[in-house]
Amino acid sequence: MLIVDDINVYYGAIHAIKGISLEVPDGEIVALIGSNGAGKTTTLRTISGLMKAKTGKILYDGQDIHNIPAHKLIGMGLCQVPEGRHVFANMTVMENLELGAYLRNDKDEIAKDMEKVFERFPRLLERKNQIAGTLSGGEQQMLAMGRALMGRPKLLLLDEPSMGLAPLLVKEIFNIIKDINASGTTILLVEQNANMALSIADKAYVLETGRIALSGTAKELASSEAVRKAYLGG
Repeated sequence: MLIVDDINVYYGAIHAIKGISLEVPDGEIVALIGSNGAGKTTTLRTISGLMKAKTGKILYDGQDIHNIPAHKLIGMGLCQVPEGRHVFANMTVMENLELGAYLRNDKDEIAKDMEKVFERFPRLLERKNQIAGTLSGGEQQMLAMGRALMGRPKLLLLDEPSMGLAPLLVKEIFNIIKDINASGTTILLVEQNANMALSIADKAYVLETGRIALSGTAKELASSEAVRKAYLGG
């Protein structure tokens, strides 16, 4: 579904992404792991059209998308849940979810998708009229994911979904990610919690200072001594 081919990305004179290539097969969960500053978020932002690669190709569903703006990519089914949630803090939960469907005009289907979001995140239903900025971190993460799902993504980019959450909530969020994938959405997951990421992914890439250092199935990387020492606490 996604092929990133030898992209190079710069912040001014800083060469942040150095020739990264990766693939996300249709229907799978692919994890990008690595320490802070490795280039994981920059990679996602480049795929989703928020940044531009200087060289290289990004193919989504067979189409070269590296010059397509972010809002048009959402209409093509490529949605990102950004790091730090970025919910619309002064709007209600319901209004945030409705904004996730702003490119759609199929009212009946939007209503069905809203029901599905509330089934998946019962806490959002309880708080549907609450101002989003007053939700807990975990609830805001659920809202950011629910808002992205309202865009009917074929490919969902998740940036650090477990950041700042209590361990029990992390488990819940990862179970929901597995469920979203099982219902047909392909997922590219950026995550510092390498243990959790590798436990649900099919395939993974390890990023180090803007380059792919290792890649393989999630099982291979979870049992690799180098990965264990650097990212899995042992």
